[in-house]
Amino acid sequence: MKYIDDTVVMKRMKSRLKYNSLWKMIFLIATSLALLTLVILLVRIVTQGSGYLNLDFFNNFGSRFPEKAGIKAALIGSVLLMIIIAPVSMILGVGTAIYLEEYAKKNKFTSFIQMNISNLAGVPSIVFGLLGLTIFVRMLVLGKSLLAAGFTMSLLILPVIIVASQEAIRAVPKEQREASYGMGATKWQTITRVVLPAAIPGILTGSILALSRAVGETAPLVVLGIPVILQFLPDGLLSQFTTLPLQIYDWAKRPQEAFQYVASAGIIVLMILLVIMNSIAIFIRNKFQKRY
Repeated sequence: MKYIDDTVVMKRMKSRLKYNSLWKMIFLIATSLALLTLVILLVRIVTQGSGYLNLDFFNNFGSRFPEKAGIKAALIGSVLLMIIIAPVSMILGVGTAIYLEEYAKKNKFTSFIQMNISNLAGVPSIVFGLLGLTIFVRMLVLGKSLLAAGFTMSLLILPVIIVASQEAIRAVPKEQREASYGMGATKWQTITRVVLPAAIPGILTGSILALSRAVGETAPLVVLGIPVILQFLPDGLLSQFTTLPLQIYDWAKRPQEAFQYVASAGIIVLMILLVIMNSIAIFIRNKFQKRY
């Protein structure tokens, strides 16, 4: 019987450990550079924008004077836009995921549909803006309204919600379904009382993260021609509006240095809104994971 030479093993182990240490150092440097860039960006935004965060900033409309500029219309517009996007995208997204996972036959056609849904999740957002401009603004004559923008942004995040919901439904053990059928439950009763309650953490987490993406999108709204500055609040679904990303975009491109500080204040508000939404997603996930 031929034994392994310990000296050869030790030599190879030393070379492998050196390579391991080298790559570990490279990855650590790359991570540190990314974190350092993020910290510098956050510090700059906070130091520049904190001085403009006051009650007047939240109560004033947009203005060509930086000391009078505010985010009242943009903040209300973003909230109203989310109120439209959330039910439309979640109902369509979760419904599509249920059909594809529980009812649709596994064949080439459904595989083709799922492949295209996955591909749509990576399509640039400006393409959805062009789609919304063609269908909702021009064909359905909805104009530059809350409804047209809400439908467009719903299309943008719909593939993400479908994929996340499919993964959450697929993760439910098959034994739970079979036990429900064995107790005499119908397919719909099994879906509503067994599958969906167990899949809620993944569905809600994916949906809220997708909504967070919609909150920060600017390109589709620019293509739709949504105004960046308004002196009034929306009074209906067909009313014009503006959002925080559009308002920040308008301030950031202005040549006056003071508007850069106002834009930083708007970014702080937008980041707080995104942190709140992501925190809600984490809370919901942890709460339902303990239950199922």
